Amino acid sequence: MTELQKNAAALRALHVPGDPVVLPNAWDAASARAVEAAGFPAVATGSAAVAAVLGYEDGHDAPADEMFAAVARISRVVTVPVTADVERGYGLKPAELVERLAAAGAAGCNLEDSDPATGALIDAAEQADFLAAVRAAADEAGTGLVINARADTFIHGSGTPDERLAAAIDRGRRYLAAGADCVYPILAGDPEVIGALAREIGGPVNVLMRPGVPSIRDLAALGVARISFGPGIHRATQALTTRMLDAIARGDDPFPSA
Repeated sequence: MTELQKNAAALRALHVPGDPVVLPNAWDAASARAVEAAGFPAVATGSAAVAAVLGYEDGHDAPADEMFAAVARISRVVTVPVTADVERGYGLKPAELVERLAAAGAAGCNLEDSDPATGALIDAAEQADFLAAVRAAADEAGTGLVINARADTFIHGSGTPDERLAAAIDRGRRYLAAGADCVYPILAGDPEVIGALAREIGGPVNVLMRPGVPSIRDLAALGVARISFGPGIHRATQALTTRMLDAIARGDDPFPSA
C-alpha cells in the first residue's frame, strides 16, 4: 500500500459509531501541528477558516489552487491522515478532484450538497451521482479516498423540522449508497434529531460541535461516529487576537493572567 492508501484506511477505520473520531479543524501548518501534538489521530481542514487565512470568503471564493496548496502544506508537516474540506469541489471534474486531493496528500475530503453561490440545495439524485463519480475516480486511481458527504438540509432546506430531518436521512442513505463513507448533516444539534440521524441513516454520521450541541461524551452515546469543529477554533483564536490587540492599543498588558 502507498502512504496515501494507508492514511485513507486509517482514517476510515476511525469512524466508529459510539466511539467517534474527534477532529478539531486546522487552518494552516502551525495549527495542524498543534492538533497532532495534542494527540488527535487525524487532521481535518475547515474551508471557512482556510479561506479566511488566505484572505477570502468561504463558499468557493478562494481559488482552488490556493486551497489545495494550503492542504499540501498541512499534509507536509504532519504524520497523521489529513482530510480536506473542499466545499463543492471548485467545479472540478471528479477525476481531477481526486487527483488534486491526492497530490495535496489528502486521504479524505468533505463535499457539500448545496450551491456555494446561491445556497440552494442540489437535487439529491444529482448529488448522489456526483459522489458516485468521485468514488469511482478514487477507486480507479487507487487512493482509497474517504468521502464525508455533507447534507445541508438543516441550513438550506425547507419545511418543518421533521421534514428537514426526513430529507437529511434520505440524502444520507443515498450518499452512502453512492459510495460516501460518512454523512455530515451540518447544524444538526438537537439530541433527538442527532440520535435519529445516527439510527436511521445506516452509516457513520458527523456532527459539528458548536455551542448548544451535546458534549462529546453525549454525542458518542447517541451513536455519532465523527465530531468536527468547523471554523470554531479558528474564530476563537481570532477573537483572542482581537482582544490582545485592543489591550496593546490601550497600552495594557495583552497577556491573559496565568
